[in-house]
Amino acid sequence: MPISSLRLAVVSLGLLALAACGGRAATTPTYQQELFNSGTSPFAHNFDATVNATCEAARRALLSQGFLTTMAQPDTVDATKNFQPTADTHVVVSFHVVCTPGENTANQSIAYVNAVQDGYTLKKSDTSASVGLSVLGSLSLPIRSNSDAMVKISSETVPAGKFYDRFFNLMGHYLRTVPRSSPVAADEIDSKPLAPSLIVTSPELTPTPIVVEAPAAAATAIQAPEAAAETKRQAQAAAASDPVAASAAEPASAVVH
Repeated sequence: MPISSLRLAVVSLGLLALAACGGRAATTPTYQQELFNSGTSPFAHNFDATVNATCEAARRALLSQGFLTTMAQPDTVDATKNFQPTADTHVVVSFHVVCTPGENTANQSIAYVNAVQDGYTLKKSDTSASVGLSVLGSLSLPIRSNSDAMVKISSETVPAGKFYDRFFNLMGHYLRTVPRSSPVAADEIDSKPLAPSLIVTSPELTPTPIVVEAPAAAATAIQAPEAAAETKRQAQAAAASDPVAASAAEPASAVVH
């Protein structure tokens, strides 16, 4: 009995040791490393600018570094850039920027940035086929062809660090240097209406009459028809009183007319 108990104890200790070694070898799943804490996020940055101005600065920052913007909206910017470290590998970095209002929605905003790195490699595959010719018997001719294709082998979010810090610094540079207009707050506009008495008695607002004087020649031309009409009336009155004088005055009146 003591020997059996000793053997049982040794076996139990061995099993416990194996279990302990197996527990240390097990790795924690990747998703369990996400903390989701409420502290400062390395993927976000506060800016003293509007949402549109912040996203415009992000777009300019990406364009200045050779990224191709695929979709630009007032509050979202997407961009990609291709790299080829070796002849058989290819890397694509995709940027995604989202701008949201900050604590003060008028002139503060938050930029959330996420970059994903996708890796590709060149895969070569050989295919062969044989053709049998009945005329020559059981002769087979091998036909070989090669086909190359890029195969995606990895996809990873760029970890937090200096990469995002450099991007945020470049965004701040464009926010400081790019001119932009800002609306005037309503409480800063001060208007005072004028009093009615001031408008009536103001000498600058009193209308001045315009007097147009006719030239002397124009006045003479206006008076000439009136004189001719008066002469004609006098001739008609004389004709009514003296028919003989009227016959002599009629040619003169015709000339005057």
